[in-house]
Amino acid sequence: METDAVHALASRDPPRIHRLDESVVNRIAAGEVIQRPVSAVKELVENSLDAGSTSINVVVKDGGLKLIQVSDNGHGIRREDLPILCERHTTSKLSAFEDLQSIKSMGFRGEALASMTYVAHVTVITITSGQLHGYKVSYRDGVMGHEPQAIAAVKGTRVAIENLFYNMIARRKTLQNSADDYPKIVDLLSRFAIHHKNVSFSCRKHGAAGADVHSVAMSSRLDAIRSVYGASVANNLIKIEASDANPSSSVFEMDGHISDPNYSSKKTTMVLFINVVSTYWLLKPIDTEDILVSLLAVFFFERLVECTALKRAIEIIYAATLPKASKPFIYMSVILPPEHVDVNVHPTKREVSLLNQEVIIERIQSTIELKLRNFSEASTYQEQEVDCSPVSLVAADKVSPINTSTSGSQKVPVHKMVRTDSQAPSGRLHAYLQVKPSMHHESICSLNSFRSSIRQRRNPKETADLTSVQELIDEFERGCHSGLLDIVRNCTYVGMADDVFALFQHNTHLYLANVVNLSKELMYQLVLQRFGYFNAIELSDPAPLRELITLALREEDMDPEGSENDDLKEKIAEVNWNDERLCFQTIAAALGNFYAMHPPLLPNPSSGDSLEFYKRGCAEEGKTSVSGEDDIDEELLSEVENAWAQREWSIQHVLFPSMRLFFKPPASMATNGTFVQVASLEKLYKVFERC
Repeated sequence: METDAVHALASRDPPRIHRLDESVVNRIAAGEVIQRPVSAVKELVENSLDAGSTSINVVVKDGGLKLIQVSDNGHGIRREDLPILCERHTTSKLSAFEDLQSIKSMGFRGEALASMTYVAHVTVITITSGQLHGYKVSYRDGVMGHEPQAIAAVKGTRVAIENLFYNMIARRKTLQNSADDYPKIVDLLSRFAIHHKNVSFSCRKHGAAGADVHSVAMSSRLDAIRSVYGASVANNLIKIEASDANPSSSVFEMDGHISDPNYSSKKTTMVLFINVVSTYWLLKPIDTEDILVSLLAVFFFERLVECTALKRAIEIIYAATLPKASKPFIYMSVILPPEHVDVNVHPTKREVSLLNQEVIIERIQSTIELKLRNFSEASTYQEQEVDCSPVSLVAADKVSPINTSTSGSQKVPVHKMVRTDSQAPSGRLHAYLQVKPSMHHESICSLNSFRSSIRQRRNPKETADLTSVQELIDEFERGCHSGLLDIVRNCTYVGMADDVFALFQHNTHLYLANVVNLSKELMYQLVLQRFGYFNAIELSDPAPLRELITLALREEDMDPEGSENDDLKEKIAEVNWNDERLCFQTIAAALGNFYAMHPPLLPNPSSGDSLEFYKRGCAEEGKTSVSGEDDIDEELLSEVENAWAQREWSIQHVLFPSMRLFFKPPASMATNGTFVQVASLEKLYKVFERC
C-alpha cells in the first residue's frame, strides 16, 4: 500500500508555480510588519516624531484591537499627498537606495501605514501650517476610500486604527486571549518618553479619565526618568559614559544611566536607543568658530532597539553585585556613524546590525563594571560617616557644609538641625492627624501624573515674540524679592492652617502663606511666560467677545431681571484692544484669578460649627428626627468634603511643587501678609533655655 502511494506521488506532474494575488502578498507582508497592537503604536509614534512633534497622545481600546488613536502636533500631511499616503513603498524619508547610508528618520520603508490598511480600518485627520481647515480620509487595502473631506482640526495629524486584524481570525483570537498588550503599549510609550525628553507623551485607555503614561518636556534625562518610572528608580541611578574613537576597531559614544547596587527589581528594564550621526561629528573636536559647520554635517536617527547580547553582558555584571533574583534598570543612548549600522535588517526595524558589535559590548561592559565597583567602595565610606555626622540637605541653611572626608567630629548644632527639607519631605502635618481613607484613595493613583505635569519646562523660555509680553515678564522678574525667592525654592509643605493659609518650612523657620494670593500670582506669571504657546482653535469668524462677556456677566447675576448694574456690565465687557500691553496684562490677570485656588463656596465641614450648615432643618419643618436632632444632608456633606480635600491635595502636590520651580515672588508679598513667619527654631530654644 505504501509503495503504491509513493509511486502515485512520483507519477504526478509537479505543481505549477503561479503569481500570488497582490492582496494576498500585501496581507502577508502586513502580518510581518504589524505583529501586535504595540507594533502599530510604535510605527505611528515614530512617524509622529519624524514629523517634528512635541506632543504625542495615544488612546487605546481593548488592548488596541478595537481602537488605536495617535494624535500629534507635527507638521501634518499635504492634501496632494493623501491619495498615495497608504500605498506600499510611498515615503517622504528617502528616494534612492543610497539614502539609506544617511538616513535621518526612524521610518523609511513606506510599509507601516500600508500594512495597517490591509489588517484594519484606517482614518487620518491632518492639517498643515497655514491651512484654515484640515482633511479627513479613510483607507482600506492601501486605497483611499473617498476624496479628502474638509474638517475642523488642530495642528498636526491624528491616525485612528480600528478593528485591528478583523480579517485575520486566528491572530485576533490569540490576541483577545492575551492580557498584556496594553501594558506593552504603556511600556513602549514610557521608553520613548525618557529618551525624547523634549516631547510630551500621554497614553490612556479609551474612556478613562486618567493617563497611564503622562510625561512632559523635561530639562534633564534624570527628571524624565523620574517622571515616568518614579523617584524610587531615579534616586538609585548612576550616570555612565563610554566611547571609542579608533576607526580600526570601533567608533561610538554611549551615555546613559544604570541602577546602583541599592536598586532592586524583579525584572530587567533595558531602554536602548541607537543614534546615527556622521563620523565627522564623532571624530572632529568642535570649537566656537567651527560649530556651525559641524552642526550642518550632522544627520541622525534615534531608534528604540533591542540588543540581546548587550543585555546579557550587562546582566552578568549585575549578577555579582545585586542580591539573588534582583534585576537592574538600564538606559543607554549609543551614537554610531551611519556606515557602522545596517538598519535594513528586520521589517519592524526592532533590530539593527552593528559593525564591531563585540568590541562595543566589551567596552561598555568594562565601563559598567568599573562604575559599580567604584560605587560600592564609595558607599561603604559614606555609610560610616552618616551616623556620626547628621547633615541637613538644604543648601539655604546658611550653615557651612560639613566635609564628609574628615573624621566626623564636626556636627551641626542641635538648634540648627532641620526636621525635614524639600528634597526628602517627611514629617508633614498629616502624619500626626487621622485622615479618612475616602479623602485619600483617588489622590494616590493620580499623584505621579500631577507631579510630572508640574515639572514641565523648568526653564520656560518659549515666550511669544511680542514686545509687550516680554516687558510684562521683565517687570515681574525685576521685581522679584531675592529673600522670598530663596524661601520658595527650598520650602517644604507642612499642612493647611486654615481655609486660606498654608504652613510650610524653610530651614529652621515656619511660615504661613496665603495660597490664594500665591496661586493667583503664579498663574499670572505662567500665562505670560507661555503666552502664544497654548493650544489654539482657529475660528472662521472672529468671536464676539463683548457680547460673550456680557452674556457671562448676566448669567452670574443673582438678579437677572434687574437693570441696576447694566452700565457696570457694559463697562466690564469693554475690551481695550488699543493698548496691547494693558490688554495682555488684563487677560493674564483674569486667567490668574480664574485658576487661583480659592476656597470652595460652601464652608469647610471640618472647621468649627460648620456642620450646622449641612443640617436639613427638620425641626423647622415641624418634623422630629429619631435622634432628636436635625438630620445632616450626607450627600451634600460628602461632595463638599471631597471638594475641600481635593483643594488641599492640589495645594500640596501641584501648587507648592510648581511654586518651587517657576514662581518669582514680587517684593510686595514681603509686606502685604502673603508670607508670615510664625516660628523660629533658634528663638524657641532660647525660650526653652530660660524656662
